[in-house]
This record gives sequence, structure tokens and C-alpha cells, in this order.
Amino acid sequence: MITYDELRKNESIKTYISAADKILSEMGYTEHSFAHVTKVSETAAYILTSLGYSRHTVELAKIAGYLHDIGNLVNRIDHSQSGAVMAFRILDKLGMEAEDIAVIISAIGNHDEGTGIAVNAETAALILADKSDVRRSRVRNSDLSNFDIHDRVNYSVIKSDLGLAEENKVVRLTLDIDTKISSVMDYFEIFLGRMSMCRKAAETLGLRFKLVINGQNLI
Repeated sequence: MITYDELRKNESIKTYISAADKILSEMGYTEHSFAHVTKVSETAAYILTSLGYSRHTVELAKIAGYLHDIGNLVNRIDHSQSGAVMAFRILDKLGMEAEDIAVIISAIGNHDEGTGIAVNAETAALILADKSDVRRSRVRNSDLSNFDIHDRVNYSVIKSDLGLAEENKVVRLTLDIDTKISSVMDYFEIFLGRMSMCRKAAETLGLRFKLVINGQNLI
């Protein structure tokens, strides 16, 4: 099987990830480059490993996490579907087994809150890992006076942690937010759809999803 570590060394994939992030940068979006996809991969692996899934399942989730945003190279709209098609071409060309490709492209094609559904464990872990990556370092804009709501919300997050709790029955996203920069209501305004998706993804894994902001249980 082609491994996550091997794909991270692939120069073509590096080029696609970098180029996709550059396009998003031009559009004013937050960072979607190697820091993001690596964090998503590692978080998805943490979730599935903690729940006792096989090393093979964990590896597929890590690969899906690493490749999940390459579709932004085509267009931000429907980037999950175009990314899945790109991933199929890449992985098929590298000789990956069809069964493994099927799982990976299903996860990539279903990771976005617009159309995605947690169709399997790998997809559920990818959704939780992706939607929980909210942090100040993803904001590119250095001028606070020009922040839009997405910049404000991400920049306001002082600390973010996704972890399993209550004997692995709950997946909990804990955020510390500077309310002088962004209100909790701002967070819900732009992330409500994502949090709803996280709740459904957690259920796919037999978990309950909880959101804690500044020490308050909100979901």
C-alpha cells in the first residue's frame, strides 16, 4: 500500500497543495496549506486510533486528510468533488488498490458542509479534524481593521483543542476565544453548519459531539 509518508514526499502533490493554497490566498481565505492538511491528517489519525480502528483505516484517513483540499486548485466551489477526482487520478496512477482509493475519495468528496455526509469512519474523522482547525495562525491578513468575520473569528481563537472525553464516548472541541476581537455569536454565525456536520460525524463514530467555548458548554 502507498503510505501517507510516501505521499508527503511526492513533489507533484506538494505542488498541487501549494498552488491551491495560493489561489485561496488571492481570494482572501485562511491558510489551507501544509500546516492545515498535516494537522487535519494527524487529528483524524488520533481520533480513529483512540477508538481502536485498524492501522489501515487510520492510514486511509491520514491520506484523505492530506489530500482533502487540493480541489481548491480547480475552484473553491465544489472543491470537495473536484478534489476527489484529482485524488483518484493521483492515487490510481501511483498504483493504489481500488478498494483503498474508493474509501479515500469518498472521504474527500464528502468533507465539505455544503454537500458532505459522514459515509464511513474515515470521512467522519476527516470532517471532525477539518472543521475543528480554527486558530489564529491561519489568518493571513495582518491588518485588524480590514478583518472580515472569518478573519475575526479565527484570529480570536487563542486556544483550540479537539479531544476524546468521558471514556471515549464524547468528542469535545474546546475553544478559548478573545471576545474583544470576536463574539461567540460571530462564531456560530459562520460555523453553525460546520458544528452540525461535526455532530453527525461524531454520531457515525458512535460518539456525542460537544462544543465548549470559554468554559461554557454550548453544544
